[in-house]
Amino acid sequence: MAGEEGGSSGSSPAAEPSPDTGAGANAAGGEAGGGSGYESKCIFCRITHGEEPGTELLPCEHEDLVCFRDIRPGAPHHYLVVPKIHFGNCKTLKSEHIPLVERMMAAGKSILQRNKFTDLNDIRMGFHWPPFCSIAHLHLHVLAPASQLGFLSRMVYRLNSYWFITAEQLIERLKAESATS
Repeated sequence: MAGEEGGSSGSSPAAEPSPDTGAGANAAGGEAGGGSGYESKCIFCRITHGEEPGTELLPCEHEDLVCFRDIRPGAPHHYLVVPKIHFGNCKTLKSEHIPLVERMMAAGKSILQRNKFTDLNDIRMGFHWPPFCSIAHLHLHVLAPASQLGFLSRMVYRLNSYWFITAEQLIERLKAESATS
């Protein structure tokens, strides 16, 4: 969707995450669902490995994640938090990946604070829900202030829609799936 270019497309994830990658294991590029954890055709894999010189990586306290500015910002502050290991989209995650999503949220809040945005009640953090993902590599959108989203951004990052799920909603969904299985 908005803010992404190139790389894999569509809703089919290129690699299923393995259960051990959710808690930070193999953070630098171990197995990711039978793959190498790196997909050379994935723009986000290339960015996380420093192979896209045009993308400035922002400081991130979690070594298994990277942060960078969205190329088509939907708000004055619009960042992406991306795992270094190639995960498919958010629909491929399981309950063991909840700590990963929580780390992504913490990194998003931290990058906002480092960039002098402190009203954490006026933010939107979430994921595009398949098939509305233009890049099939897990990434968290961090937008602030949410009150200043333009018309198109309000649609693209709309709460309670078929195409966008907040990070909190994703965690609740993963918990519910775990309880029923």
